[in-house]
Formats: sequence, C-alpha cells, structure tokens
Amino acid sequence: MKALFVVCDGMADRPVRELGRRTPLQVAETPNMDALAGRGITGIVDPVAPGVPPGSDVANMALLGYDPYEHYTGRGGLEALGAGLDLGPEDVAFRCNFATVGPSGLIVDRRAGRIRSEHAAELAEALGPVARDVGSKFNVVVELVPTVEHRAVVVLRGEGLSRAVSDTDPGEIGRPIVECRPLDNSPEARRTAEIVNALSRAFREALEAHPLNKELPKPANAILFRGAGIRPRLRTLRELYGIRGSCISAVPLVRGVCRAAGLRPLDVPGATGSYDTDLHAKFSWAVRELEGGTDFVFLHVKATDLASHDHAVGKKVELIERIDEALGHALGALDLDSDTYVLITADHTTSLRTGKHEGDPVPVVLAGPEVRPDGVEKFDEVSCATGGLGRLRGKDLMPILMNLLGRVGKFGF
Repeated sequence: MKALFVVCDGMADRPVRELGRRTPLQVAETPNMDALAGRGITGIVDPVAPGVPPGSDVANMALLGYDPYEHYTGRGGLEALGAGLDLGPEDVAFRCNFATVGPSGLIVDRRAGRIRSEHAAELAEALGPVARDVGSKFNVVVELVPTVEHRAVVVLRGEGLSRAVSDTDPGEIGRPIVECRPLDNSPEARRTAEIVNALSRAFREALEAHPLNKELPKPANAILFRGAGIRPRLRTLRELYGIRGSCISAVPLVRGVCRAAGLRPLDVPGATGSYDTDLHAKFSWAVRELEGGTDFVFLHVKATDLASHDHAVGKKVELIERIDEALGHALGALDLDSDTYVLITADHTTSLRTGKHEGDPVPVVLAGPEVRPDGVEKFDEVSCATGGLGRLRGKDLMPILMNLLGRVGKFGF
C-alpha cells in the first residue's frame, strides 16, 4: 500500500462577500476533489488546536504527525534544512526577508516587491564579505543563503548562541526595523541578539550602496530577521512507520519540515512556490515516485496561500481549479481500488479579507481501497464538516493514514 498526501497551503477560507458569502472552495469547479469526497471519508481538521492560527511550520509539522507543542524548535532551523543546509547542535538559524526601507527609516515593503530570486542571489553574494567580517568580530561563522524571491536564511555557527531572541521584523509596514532583544537572561541570548543587531546594521549599509538597488523599483535595502530556531530532533517517519517517503515542495520551510521528518525533497522542474508553479509537473512527479516504489509522497502547493495574502479573490478560485485539474490527471494514473490512498487537506485557513492565517478548521478527504465512504459528495469547508472523520487535530491524520497502509502496530495485547 502507498499514499499521496496533498497539502494546499492556505486553501481553506471564510465566507467571502464577493463570492456571495461562500468560500473559494464552495465556488470553484472541483470535480476531482468532489469525486474523492464521494468515494472517500471526509472531516474537518484543526491543524494545531481549535481557534489557534498556525504558522506554516507548525501546521505542516502537525500534518506529518508531530505534536508541535512538543517538537517545535523555531522556524529558522526548518528554513535552513529546507535550503539544504546542515545544522550542528549549537547552530542558530533565522528565516530572513529582503525588505524595502524608505528614506524616513520606515519599512515600505517587507518583501522588497517580491524581488526576483536571481536579484536576491546577486545581493546575497555581495553580503558574503560583510557576514564574514561581522562574524569574525564575534568569533562565529555567519552563512547567508537566499532561497525563493525575497526569502533567505542566515545561520550563526559557533559556541555560546541561543534561539531565545526576538525578531527584527516589526511584522507590518510603516514601522522601523526593531532591535533584536534577548528573551531570557542568559549570556547566550544577549550575545546572539548583539550579533543579529550588528549584522542588521552592516547588511543595511552594504545594501544601500549596492548598484542593483539603484535599478530595482523597490530596492532590497535591508534584511529582516525572523523566527530564530535550531534543528528539531524528530524520529523519522521511517523509524515510526517503516515507510520510504518523498516531499514535493518549492518552499524551503516545508522542505525543511519534511527533511526533519526523514522525507527526501525532490527538485521538480517548474515548481516555483508561486503563481506560475507547474502543478502538472508536481503531480506527475508524485505519480512517478509512487510507481517507482516510494511508499509515501507529501505534495505541497503554496500558491493558494499567496492569493489570500494578496487579497486576490479570483486568483484563489482559479488556483483551486488548476490544482483540481492537475489532481485529475494524477488520479487517472493511480489505482485507488487496490493499492493507493489519497489524502487532501490544507495546512491552515488563510482569509482573503484579512490576508492572515486564521484559527478556523480546514477540510480533509481521504480515499482509497478500504476507506469507509461517508456520503459527503463535495469537498469544501461546510460539506466536510458533516463527514465521518468528524473534527480532528492535524497530528491525527498520519496515524489514520498509516493504519490503512498497515503500518501501525497493535496497542496492548
């Protein structure tokens, strides 16, 4: 038995005024998701806990079966793993953004106009000597790695470091970059905050002087530090269930969660983590992996979340329909009658109105050879709330799926 686990980032939503008080999932034409609902079992899921708006890091960790209240060690460590970096036990990593700061010192754009990845790479290369210079003053190694668009990772390697420090990102535009502060009284936290502030100032000075920023419509003239973290110590899915698994995602954060869980990240051509991502390529690679002997594929799509962050109602509906179309091609190649299970859900609700992650539950459908159908025939937030799975937490999905795959041992005698 094998399984395809599909996570559509931020796909769930609240009723939208422009859609007649319906959600994008209720409006979108999704014949393939609906067909899965008709032959499978459905429910709704609180990714972390009822009413708790989750970040994508803790949400995807929970969907893979790990309780984030027990295992979460900060976003930065997961971002670093997703960028292909290895972290030592004392290394501290940060998720960073290239950002635009105006002449007044206030942040104009926290994402520098979603700077192109190649431009971010050029700027990051220029910051290499700056990072080495600051690191030498504190006897640490500083590594800056750009990932996708405005996103980057900074890793501090050395002794006497701590993840107990605050962000320099104020979280909204119209405010200045904030000082990094220690979150406890340890000398390690005070030292780490001092290093981050020194890097923030040095990066800002170097980026202001870079010639590329004279040409960009929104100069990437600052770096915001967020989510200090270390590598989580997880028992892998192979250790827990004996499965061999792969991960398909263009988002470093999700790739990092998957690496920590022991899944092998795949580099799918055309997978961008943005609106232009090649969904057919992602689903085709998933099918190829399963046909080639892989037991489990975790497939993540980011673009639906971006649409909500951008308040793009029509774009979100369009993306859901594109996902459904690509899913349909994959279903045509998978045998749900004898050897394959398919699970589809979202990692959180992202509201088109607020542009933020919300604490509302998300729909889930699970279909395959020995699933008990529940009579639900539509895949959306309202229909699935009446399904046979009831209301679950994210960490419950993997045991349910692994039980169907025959990978869960008996508890008791």
